[in-house]
Amino acid sequence: MPHNRCALGALALPLLLSGCSILPTTRKLPVPRAPAITQTVAPEDLVTQINQRWGELNVLTATVQIQATLLKTKEGLAKDYPSCRGFIVMRKPDKLRVMGQYFGVKVFDMASDGKTFTLLVPPKNKAIKGSNSVTKKSDNQFENLRPGFFFDSMIVRGLEPDDFYSVTADTETIEDAAKKRLYIAPEYIVSITRHVPGSRRDTPVRVVTLHRDDLLPYQQDLYDAQGNLESQVSYMSYHDFGGSKYPTRVTIKRPLEGIQVVLTVEKIGKNVDLPPDEFQVKIPEGTIIQDLQ
Repeated sequence: MPHNRCALGALALPLLLSGCSILPTTRKLPVPRAPAITQTVAPEDLVTQINQRWGELNVLTATVQIQATLLKTKEGLAKDYPSCRGFIVMRKPDKLRVMGQYFGVKVFDMASDGKTFTLLVPPKNKAIKGSNSVTKKSDNQFENLRPGFFFDSMIVRGLEPDDFYSVTADTETIEDAAKKRLYIAPEYIVSITRHVPGSRRDTPVRVVTLHRDDLLPYQQDLYDAQGNLESQVSYMSYHDFGGSKYPTRVTIKRPLEGIQVVLTVEKIGKNVDLPPDEFQVKIPEGTIIQDLQ
């Protein structure tokens, strides 16, 4: 017994000297608010819903504000470009047109047929043409961006026949700094992979995170053929546009290029009729043309 008392005394002494209490204390912590509805869906039904949402869309048009930021993480620098008004037109499977204006004056016009693209920059009397796939990296970070990333970020594609998937359930705690509140966001995480022929390996294609209150996508991570994270996209503040819900804020992060693009969506149109030349950019005579590899 004396030995036990000595042992307790030896343990308590450093705690008391360091100002630590040997008795437990109770603190109040903020209580996260749970959503009113948390839906439970079978993995097959969740994938069916993603495919259905993709299948119902043929053409998407959007009026947005575009804010681009160039990040140089090694130097600890971020360069914000002035926000411009943008007009986006997309047709499945991969046709794209994006135009930007400052105060009603066109500053760029880009069109892609899914394989090649043309970018016209009127203020510089310059046009850029190239393949949608980068074959040679440029020192200019923006030149390494190709139209495909924009298309894949704006919409969550359905799964291909050779895609494999797994679904896990998780819960994220979100902080609303303005309201000084915490919110619980139960979510489903759909991991989409593709098998490498002749091996036991699968490569990641996409990871889509859906909140379980409305079963809408709130994040999408897209990977290249080598398994590198190419795009990290977040979808926030969904709004009803003519019977279809679409996020009013889309943030696209490109970690390999060090570029972030934020789209503030003002207007959305679905499955509208388009003119035959919608995905063609006319280059004026005398324009300097640069070819990208």
